[in-house]
Amino acid sequence: MSSPDFAHQALAARQASIGLAIATRASKDNALNAMADSLLGAGSAILPANEKDVERAKSAGVTPALIDRLTLNPARLTAMSQGLRDLARLADPVGEVVRGWQLANGVHIDQVRVPLGVIGIIYEARPNVTADAAGICLKSGNATLLRGSSSALESNRAIISALRFGLESSGMNPNLVNLVEGGHEVTTDMMNARGLVDVLIPRGSASLINAVVTGSQVPVIETGSGNCHLFVDISADQDMAVSVMLNAKTQRPSVCNALETLLIHQSIADSFLPKAVDALVEAGVRVHGDAAACALDSRIDLVAEDGWDDEFLSLDIRIGVVPAIDEAITFIRRHTSGHSETIITNDAIHQKRFTTEVDAACVLVNASSRFVDGGEFGFGAEVGISTQKLHARGPMALPEMTSTKYIVTGNGQVR
Repeated sequence: MSSPDFAHQALAARQASIGLAIATRASKDNALNAMADSLLGAGSAILPANEKDVERAKSAGVTPALIDRLTLNPARLTAMSQGLRDLARLADPVGEVVRGWQLANGVHIDQVRVPLGVIGIIYEARPNVTADAAGICLKSGNATLLRGSSSALESNRAIISALRFGLESSGMNPNLVNLVEGGHEVTTDMMNARGLVDVLIPRGSASLINAVVTGSQVPVIETGSGNCHLFVDISADQDMAVSVMLNAKTQRPSVCNALETLLIHQSIADSFLPKAVDALVEAGVRVHGDAAACALDSRIDLVAEDGWDDEFLSLDIRIGVVPAIDEAITFIRRHTSGHSETIITNDAIHQKRFTTEVDAACVLVNASSRFVDGGEFGFGAEVGISTQKLHARGPMALPEMTSTKYIVTGNGQVR
């Protein structure tokens, strides 16, 4: 049984979603631009609220990676606002005909994109997710119930207040975007709200995702952590490999598409590994590795036998030396979280093998895993990176927030 407050919120969201499902693209885009304006206009409230969250997190001894995820600044607030404007410029997925055909008897069938309805999103720390998720769900015709973590509560309150003001000023129902507050029992309410919530999306730590996936009665789109690998093949351009490696590891180490493990082909390890370690150490990265890597460079600390599966989300990296591409692929298949995997190579056969045999949502060739992002893909923003294999995989944007229905049109045909 849901708590009265949550049930009221969910019912209000469902009612609002009915009107949104028939809204025109122009009205949705107008609302997104109004939300973007409101976000920037509320900076004097959002940034001080975020400072309270950050100070509380620092006092609690939260890791630097999580502090970075939590922190907003004027540039990040501007990026959140721009993300909403970018969404407004994208095509509306609702009503898109995915495929259509006519039967021999004259009956015509169209498969058409439709909103999911009410989407519940349970996420940790990053308050920019609040605006991204609200915008994507609005554009795709869905109402949202946003359950952020307590660590970002003040930030999320201020952001949601601004978004709802923007909605209302554009003539939209503010109940399309809702902040769900409360203790752990509210998360349980969301997971049990079958009939009120159409789908749940957990985003954050493995423990959060697993709890939602295993405990929810509501259908779940599963996101995942990012234990991302980069394999430097025997034919790789080594300067390119260093550049891609540094960007993937250091550009923003606290995010799920950051590099965690570097694999080096044994035949080039003598020449490439010291160059890689030089660049990493100069960038402030702590280097860990297997016995073969440690034997080649004394600056590398030995990785424990069971130490290859977790995200660092910090300026740390693991290095492994592998005999050939077969062993690299086998290693990645054993340790990947299914997020993003990269090869640096000039060998077309090895490129084909890697992209075919590595099982991940995104596989990259000669490019940084930091590109695995809804904004970088041209989607405007993302709700998260799905590592499952059903419906949505990779950055989840507008099409992934829709379902389809079949519209069958005849002129009196009977079976």
